[in-house]
Amino acid sequence: MVGLNYTSLPDFILVGFSTFPQQLLPVFFLLFLLMYLFTLLGNLLIMATIWSERSLHTPMYLFLCALSISEILYTFAIIPRMLADLLSTHRSIAFLACAGQMFFSFTFGFTHSLLLTVMGYDRYVAICHPLRYNVLMSPRGCVFLVAWSWAGGSAVGLVVTTSIFCLNFCGSKEIQHFLCHVPPLLKLVCGRHVPAVALGVGLVCITALLGCFLLILLSYAFIVATILKIPSAEGRHKAFSTCASHLTVVIVHYGFASIIYLKPKGPHFQEGDTLMATTYTVLTPFLSPIIFSLRNKELKNAMKKKFLREFRSSDS
Repeated sequence: MVGLNYTSLPDFILVGFSTFPQQLLPVFFLLFLLMYLFTLLGNLLIMATIWSERSLHTPMYLFLCALSISEILYTFAIIPRMLADLLSTHRSIAFLACAGQMFFSFTFGFTHSLLLTVMGYDRYVAICHPLRYNVLMSPRGCVFLVAWSWAGGSAVGLVVTTSIFCLNFCGSKEIQHFLCHVPPLLKLVCGRHVPAVALGVGLVCITALLGCFLLILLSYAFIVATILKIPSAEGRHKAFSTCASHLTVVIVHYGFASIIYLKPKGPHFQEGDTLMATTYTVLTPFLSPIIFSLRNKELKNAMKKKFLREFRSSDS
């Protein structure tokens, strides 16, 4: 490991929201807490509904369940620490805790992207090859795709984390962020390996994200071509409605990611960067269960049935 001294592992300070006026911090805390709780409850409700309704025991909803798990773990790796720091004056984080947060946030974040890709492939098979769907999306094949997504996310998380934390940290210990993220940590390291590591980490992340996005685009290119061949408007609408929730989440997920990572370089305010970072750490996970609950007709109807069943059982 390059330059790592185990006898003097540094503690870092997460600057985060400390640059904002103090009177705003309780407001941010309450807002982000409510959004976090809604994210947890929304994803748990989706998982419970899929588990209890036999009609939803299909590959598409298996992948949705795995997606909900990855979102819960992703937000758990980031938001509780951020909430604690909003009400604290002591915002230090240990070296190993910082490395752990980076590993888990990258692992679950990229697992989320890979699962969205797998869900796109599932819709492609269902619409373009319906007669082969049960063969291509067999239970064993679905488990393999989910396991591949988690393994791929873990591999990216491990590569990124070990690459950054094997560098030599020097100078300031202040991380200009509310979590241990790559760009602010790279400003705290020194040595001749830094440019190569920064380039390598960037290429790994961009290749993984862009690869997932292009595969989703390819899936939907074939889906659209197949849907346009359906003679009836009702048939086209029914086919596209099965993709609507997934496509909306993909647009939100990659839309916010592009705003963050493709913004032009230049002078900017720390406060603006901090607020923009909440779009992919808080807002996107918050919107995802809402979109799947409202845009997916089968899931929405199953939730209504579950609520009515619970309500009647409580009355009796």
